[in-house]
Amino acid sequence: MPVIAPMPAAHSTPIPSQRESAEESAAEGTTVDHLTETYRAHYRSLLGLAALLLDDTASCEDVVQEAFIRVHSARRRVRDPEKTLAYLRQTVVNLSRSALRRRILGLKLLSKPMPDMASAEEGAYDQLERDALIKAMKGLQRRQREVLVLRYFADMTEAQVAATLGISLGSVKAYGSRGIAALRVAMEATA
Repeated sequence: MPVIAPMPAAHSTPIPSQRESAEESAAEGTTVDHLTETYRAHYRSLLGLAALLLDDTASCEDVVQEAFIRVHSARRRVRDPEKTLAYLRQTVVNLSRSALRRRILGLKLLSKPMPDMASAEEGAYDQLERDALIKAMKGLQRRQREVLVLRYFADMTEAQVAATLGISLGSVKAYGSRGIAALRVAMEATA
């Protein structure tokens, strides 16, 4: 019967103990099987957590599925397999917060409704009134026209108009009042 000699200690590979293999698997992260089993076992509770944070079922399901995908892709960082559920829960909470922020931002960025547009008829009347006003303004004396344009179209105060034209404040008031009276007469004549 042949005798088998033991291998020298320098070349032998020790058989890993159960403790060492557990440490190695923890160093490698959570396994896909463990993550999948945790997800299946706690899917409803994760969905309930998302439902408390969000308002519609479709978004809740999307958030829980996205959480699984994200934890799956980062499973090597989950050193302790017992913490897999905690990672899934935290990811569901973070994704729910992000979904709510996107909704709020979307509501803020929605364009405000356009005011009711004038009909073509109203636009034509407005154009006629502008044309009549411009024609009436051209019929005013030069100083009256200058005072009214600066005061009402350039939105200047009476003092600013006086300084701009180099006339007294009283003259600005007089030219303005006479100009408005002349415009009123001219506009009533076209109506």
